[in-house]
Amino acid sequence: MEKIKIVTDCTCDLSEELIQKYDIDVIPLIVSIGGKSYKENEISQTKMFELIKEHRELPKTAALTPHNYYEIFKGYIDQGYSVLYMGIGAHFSSCYQNTLIGAEELPKDKIRIVDSANLSSGIGLLVLKAAKFRDLGYSLDQIATEVEKIVPRVRTMFSIDTLEYLHKGGRCSGTARVFGTMLKIKPIIRVVDGKMVVAQKPRGKYKAALDAQLNYFMHDKDNIDKEHIFITHCLAKDEDIEYLKETITKEIPVENLHVTNASSVISTHCGPRTIGILYIVNE
Repeated sequence: MEKIKIVTDCTCDLSEELIQKYDIDVIPLIVSIGGKSYKENEISQTKMFELIKEHRELPKTAALTPHNYYEIFKGYIDQGYSVLYMGIGAHFSSCYQNTLIGAEELPKDKIRIVDSANLSSGIGLLVLKAAKFRDLGYSLDQIATEVEKIVPRVRTMFSIDTLEYLHKGGRCSGTARVFGTMLKIKPIIRVVDGKMVVAQKPRGKYKAALDAQLNYFMHDKDNIDKEHIFITHCLAKDEDIEYLKETITKEIPVENLHVTNASSVISTHCGPRTIGILYIVNE
């Protein structure tokens, strides 16, 4: 049977437990601040925000080079694996383009690169599906084909406590229009067609933003894939996490409700007290 390695990057926001359980390999990206660069797995959320306060600057994040990806992929292929790679979406980073370039000189039948068109555990949901298909004995091409069908059905949304990080990073359309009046706004950011957009602008207490997310969720609840649902956050309050967990589990019989921390790379762009619900809808 074909040996297949499922590879992603740290922006998938899967827990170490899930990574180990489903035999997934995760590539760390680079976070730079204060003249020093860190691999994502070398810097925690808390440490990163301490450094932001200390240096009074936002971190910069960087993709690996095409040669880096070539070396990583070649290493797996040399061990006898075929490789399915799926990391942060093409519109969010140069990672996707660099992986394509890095794979150009490798055997075409040994590697497939899928654009997740997503970020955070929106990628993680797809990676878990890929691992499931691998374990069912699907071929490399079959896994890629099936996962590509699921990509448009991933629903990713977050409540953001402050637009400062997204606005300065310039990765979310619509932030400029609301940045000047953001004091009382707790925006809902959604991934639509592979890009982040400001979907709603709830005002007042943070619970209004959580309820806005839950409204989207309830609209889909009869058509949600119950195998995996994620609540992913960056230094969210326990009460916010519990509120989402209790409401979701009360509404649908979730098989696996995962609570995971956003990676430092994702946290760099969303800021503290960000929390989201991420899931897949059925066809």
